[in-house]
Formats: sequence, C-alpha cells, structure tokens
Amino acid sequence: MMRWMGFLKTILFLPRWRLLPLVFLILPGSVSGQNVGMPVAEANALRSDLTGIVCDNEMRRQAVRDLLAKHGAGEHEITSMAYKKVTNLAVEVPGTSPERVVVGAHYDKSRRGCGAIDNWSGIVILAHLYKAIRATKPNKTFVFVAFGREEEGLLGSKAMVDAIPKEERANYCAMVNLDSFGMGRPQVLENASTGKLTRLAQAVARENDIPFASGIAAGNSDSSSFRSKGIPAVTLHGLAGRFSEVLHSSADTERAVNLGSVYLGYQFALLLVQRLDSCDCSELR
Repeated sequence: MMRWMGFLKTILFLPRWRLLPLVFLILPGSVSGQNVGMPVAEANALRSDLTGIVCDNEMRRQAVRDLLAKHGAGEHEITSMAYKKVTNLAVEVPGTSPERVVVGAHYDKSRRGCGAIDNWSGIVILAHLYKAIRATKPNKTFVFVAFGREEEGLLGSKAMVDAIPKEERANYCAMVNLDSFGMGRPQVLENASTGKLTRLAQAVARENDIPFASGIAAGNSDSSSFRSKGIPAVTLHGLAGRFSEVLHSSADTERAVNLGSVYLGYQFALLLVQRLDSCDCSELR
C-alpha cells in the first residue's frame, strides 16, 4: 500500500499466526459452498500460501504466476500485461455478458521487509478468489490482475486503466482491490473508493454478520486509478492498531500476519464478488 499519511481507527491488533476469535472464522449462514455456489477455501490453505512468500521483489512476479498455476490457471491462461514501465499479470474467467469485474492486488513490496502484509496477503486472497470463481459459470467476466510497482505510484493499475479505450469503460462494472490484510477485520479505504460500492460492501458485511469497519486515511491504492476514470472501485484491507509500525518496515514478515484476519478478508471478498456478479452495474455508478 502506498505510503500512509494518516491513521486508521484502532480496531484490533493480533500478533503473529494466532487465529482471530472463533466467531470471526465460523460465520453462521454466511460463507459456505452451498450459500455462495462455489468452493470455499479452508483457512489452512491460505496459511500454506502465506508461508510461501518470496521476499525478493525481482522474483515476486514469477511467484504470483506459480501461485495462480497452483490454483488452476493454465500457462496459456496467465497473461503478462507488459507496458512501458511495468508488467502486470492477469487471468480471466469468462462470463456470459460483456460486463467485466476487475479484482486486483499489487505484488510488489516496499524496499524494507518481505511485504507479507503489504501485499502478499492480498495476492493470496486474489489467488483463492480466482480458484473459487473459475469453478462457477459467472454472469460477468472476472479479470484477476496482479499489479506491479504500486509502491512507486500505482504504476501497474494506471497503465492498465489508461489502456482501456474510453468507449469500453462502461463495460467495467467494478474494480475490487485487495491491499494489506493480516491485522484486523475487513475495512474499506474510503478515500480511495467510490461511495456506492463502499455502501454495497457495508451491506454485504451486515447481511452476513461479518465484523466490518471503515476507516479513512490519506493513503492511496490501486483502486484510485480506476476511480479516476469513472469506474466504480473499492479497496479492501485488514489493517488496524499499530499498522504504521509494520508496513514499509523490516517488521513486515510472515510473523506479523494474523491468519484469522486474512481468512476473514477472504470470506468477505468472496461474498462481495459474488454479489457483484449478480448486481445491476448501473446501480454502482
């Protein structure tokens, strides 16, 4: 996540690999394969991928490719989106309508630390969402994108959205950005998100009894690139407490990640993308 200039509400801080309280992980009637119509990963599956973090920035793109392949993407299905200054990775799950939903997370990290929270956690959630969606026949086409060079000014997301012809932007129903989980309950980065999509996220959490909060900080993330072009966008994160002591520091390693926070973020994101697949896109604009 781009450098934060403000502070979020202090919600929750949980150390290392301890799980969040059980009520956060077992959500009655909310996330199950029966309810969402798709396979739902177990927490330990996310744990395994979180411990596979690659700390070398130069090798992270290949690590993302390997992770997507692990969760079902064929070599020919993973696209390198090469632009002048940055390369993204993308994989699509085709739908039956021309409407598209982008689900993104940046794969690069800041110079210090391993970037476990910021943002390998988002990449792991992205990969598991891809696995769930590809097992269904969605209405909309889902485009899963791992953005490069977010920490240097949102370069990957800006390059992607700039390449979308103006006349095609109306087909982009929404963009969901996953950035920095592992410290607290799911939240929306409001200043980088559009209002209607933020309210939809809040409604999804409320309807499914998912602990949720909203915080405002003067930071930035890849959703802003889409928002600037009139595409509804939201950034989800799971930061709280002393996050400023961890992000962009040597402390951002897998030992700082709370598995329960990441898993709850995954559960919530899965419900949100399912809702987006069935919603009327005009309601988000």
